[in-house]
Amino acid sequence: MRRPAATFLLHLVLLVGAAAALAPLVWMVSASLMPTGEANSFPPRFFPSRATLLHYRELFTRLNLGRAFASSFIVATATTLVSLLFNSMAGYAFAKLRFPGRDRLFGGLLAAMVIPAPIAMLPLFLLLRSLGLVNSYAGVVLPAAATILGVFLIRQFARGIPDDFIDAARLEGAGELQIYRKIVLPLLRPVLTTLGVVTFLATWNDFIWPLIVLTDERRYTLPVALASLVGEHVQDTELMMAGSVLTVMPVLLLFLGLQKQYIEGITLGGVKE
Repeated sequence: MRRPAATFLLHLVLLVGAAAALAPLVWMVSASLMPTGEANSFPPRFFPSRATLLHYRELFTRLNLGRAFASSFIVATATTLVSLLFNSMAGYAFAKLRFPGRDRLFGGLLAAMVIPAPIAMLPLFLLLRSLGLVNSYAGVVLPAAATILGVFLIRQFARGIPDDFIDAARLEGAGELQIYRKIVLPLLRPVLTTLGVVTFLATWNDFIWPLIVLTDERRYTLPVALASLVGEHVQDTELMMAGSVLTVMPVLLLFLGLQKQYIEGITLGGVKE
């Protein structure tokens, strides 16, 4: 009797935890469908008395949030593709190519992970300004072209690729770029999926760096554009919740659709020797 009781208690605790985690998300969606002012009523309501899409229409018509949505998609997609390209190249080089100072350079990269990101923002901004990339999508994308975490994940996974595959290709006369494109990239697919999901989520939700680099509101990404509404529409809770739903739902659906590949990439990357 003890084991069924313990199992039931464990499931109950997990159910309560899941409900507590999902409740704010459910209320956010519910509040976005409420008529104006109902989200601030007392006692507070959890579900709308009458569902309406008025706030979503207002975001895309009067406030033109569709442009910010497109900017976020462009920036997140470009950052993800560029990051996968450069991180996979660097990770493969650290894992399989021999060159002077390889291990020391990689150790230096790992040591740099302890430096807080905000400290690097000022010199990075000054560098981009000298290159004329401020207030451009390139200024947002290029700093994320290669990350220490991305190089580390790719390297750990690539170390598990058998050297025989690479040596055989070299004996057949294949160049390093051809080996990377035709042999290494297909074998890196699980970890590339994981890194792609992580990069897309982080870029889509990023607020600080686009706020610093982009000065023209026509180029604002979704989090920045949504934050700019707070001052003017701070009392319109339903409108803000509609904007939050538009920000959260795309990346949530992406993660749910790729969660199997995401977990597979993390697991395989952790056990590779």
